[in-house]
Amino acid sequence: MTLMILGHPNMAQSIANKTIIETLQQTVTDLEIRNIHQLYPNYQIDVEQEQAALLRHDLIILQYPMYWFNMPAILKLWFDEVLTYQFAYGSQGDKLKGKKLLQSLTIGQKSYQEYGENLIDHFLESVKFSSLYIQMEYLPPALLYGVSPFDDKTEIKTKALQHGQQLAELIKSYC
Repeated sequence: MTLMILGHPNMAQSIANKTIIETLQQTVTDLEIRNIHQLYPNYQIDVEQEQAALLRHDLIILQYPMYWFNMPAILKLWFDEVLTYQFAYGSQGDKLKGKKLLQSLTIGQKSYQEYGENLIDHFLESVKFSSLYIQMEYLPPALLYGVSPFDDKTEIKTKALQHGQQLAELIKSYC
C-alpha cells in the first residue's frame, strides 16, 4: 500500500497538484493521502498518527510544490516532528528501514538547467540524504516543471494529468 504525504498549503487554488491527486484517486487502489495542511491547519502535527501512517505503508510519496527552492513550511515541520529519534533514527530507530521514498514535485519554473547545471538535484539533496540516513530507499524524483499560476491553465492541467498517470505507473512498479 502507498502513502502520500500531501504538503500543499493551498490545494483549493492549485491546478497541478489538484489534478495529480484526482488522477491518482481514480487510478490507484490502496492509496492513502494525508493532506497535512488540511489535517493540521494550525501546524499542530499529531506525531503518533503520522508515524502510524508511515508504518502501514511500504511506499511513501511526498507530493508538494517547490517554494523558494525548498518544500513548504508544513512539510519541513512534518519532517522535524515525525521523523524522530528512536523512530526514524538512533539505536532503535529503524522503523522506516527498507521503505521506499518518492518525491513528486510541481515546479513553476520551466527548468533549472539554464544556469549551466541541473540545480534541482541540489535542491532535493536534503530529502535524499534524510531518507538515506533513516535507512529508506530513495527513488528518483518525479518532477513536473512549468506549472506556474501564470502559465496557461489548460496546459497545466494537461501536464498534471500526464504526471499523475506517470505517478500511477511508478506506484504500480514499486509496489
